[in-house]
Amino acid sequence: MIGSRPTSYQHMNRLSLTFTITLTLVNSLLSGSAPGATPNFIVIFCDDLGYGDLACYGSTKNRTPQIDSLARDGRKFTDFYSSSPVCTPSRSSLMTGCYPRRVGMHEDYTGHWVLIPRSRRGLNPEEVTVAEALKQKGYSTACIGKWHLGDQPPHLPTQHGFDSYYGIPYSNDMWLDPANKLAKDLVVREGLTREEVAAGHRKRNWVPLMRNEEVIEYPVDQTTVTKRYTEESIRFIEANKDNPFFLYLPHTMVHRPLAVSEKFNDPKKEVIHNAIEEVDWSVGQILQTLRKNGLAEKTLVLFTSDNGAAVGSSLPLRARKGSVYDGGIREPTLMWWPGTIPAGSVCTEVAASIDMMPTLAKLCGGKLPERKIDGVDIGALITSEKDAKSPHENYVLMHGPGTVRSGKWKFYPWKEGKGGRQGAAKGQPSAHPVQLYDTVADIGETTNVAKDYPEIVKRLHSAYDAHLAEIKANKRPTGKMVRPQGAKTSARPGQPKKKTKK
Repeated sequence: MIGSRPTSYQHMNRLSLTFTITLTLVNSLLSGSAPGATPNFIVIFCDDLGYGDLACYGSTKNRTPQIDSLARDGRKFTDFYSSSPVCTPSRSSLMTGCYPRRVGMHEDYTGHWVLIPRSRRGLNPEEVTVAEALKQKGYSTACIGKWHLGDQPPHLPTQHGFDSYYGIPYSNDMWLDPANKLAKDLVVREGLTREEVAAGHRKRNWVPLMRNEEVIEYPVDQTTVTKRYTEESIRFIEANKDNPFFLYLPHTMVHRPLAVSEKFNDPKKEVIHNAIEEVDWSVGQILQTLRKNGLAEKTLVLFTSDNGAAVGSSLPLRARKGSVYDGGIREPTLMWWPGTIPAGSVCTEVAASIDMMPTLAKLCGGKLPERKIDGVDIGALITSEKDAKSPHENYVLMHGPGTVRSGKWKFYPWKEGKGGRQGAAKGQPSAHPVQLYDTVADIGETTNVAKDYPEIVKRLHSAYDAHLAEIKANKRPTGKMVRPQGAKTSARPGQPKKKTKK
């Protein structure tokens, strides 16, 4: 009867319902499904993908609907920087939150900017990686893909905070380091025998597939790697859906030699376009897995690249991979976190890959290392907080001749036209001894305005010099590679064994 007092039975049912709702909310909080709970993190790190290689950044040659959905349903960053225009240094920054020179992951005594199988160094075990920071908060961690921070102990992912590793330990245009440990059930391909592999077989573009610290396949069939990385990632996500996880997925593609699976091998297109579209498919599979398992609202997905295009496009930016002009270091970057990141939003503030380590640690309440790092928390930029600004007054890169990004200004303490891989100017190069560009008015860095803004030049030159001096005074040692006694030579195939410094 409407308005009548509830019976004892009805009262008990209401108490029971209240208790059930309360218990459900508590369980939800404990399981991490409520807003603000410990999030999962997925970092998809492409290789040699350029600023102009995605449709959401202006490409008319590549179909990238899955990656574009990250922009549509998440946040697009227009001014997101790598710390280097080449592989190894940029990866060290993502892992440690430090500029490469601070942790010794820059040019070595052989003149190489990247590690190769005969390198005698790797990421120092004493450096704290983002995986280690998250492990302290109970995260399950996996690295699936290209590592490139050292292929021997103590530099492999499993000794830098990752519970598991599956992938190629260096670039896919390299060769097997005979010191790599062979699994008992090694799959040997291309007519080789295990004995030949154990004897030190080496060939350019023939690289191993590793699981944890052992080679499980040699040479890996590169047409399958994007697909296999994706399948391995899905297994990891589903195995850890009930606890917080960190998945680092550094794709081998689209680094040369380019390769795609049969499904994406369209003979009417250039291989680069097919390879990009397979990476796009991979992103779609990851997002589908998150949605299927009810993890979308609990997971921050970051998609970016290690450096500018080598084969594809870095347009409308100037230059490509290997250059500190924006085409070599300004990366297509998208972040997706339904319910937390505003859909279709755009960030034009300067941010960088060195910021991801401190940002992810802050988002889950983790601790930063006691050692100095260079990255800063950009959580306010990611979630689009009102009036959020870049925490970088000056973003300084020291690869080659160096550069400084400050607000809209990009400064180079060297004369235009210097060096062989710096990006050709359109028309006659400026004769001015330094360069300054307004990246908002002149995104292609075509017009050197250094002579018109002497005070800005002076300020940024001072910032560069101060940064150089600080890094030099406080840089930390790289890690030394420990090769097994009696290991076969790891010299480049076709070349005699070279003497190396210890």
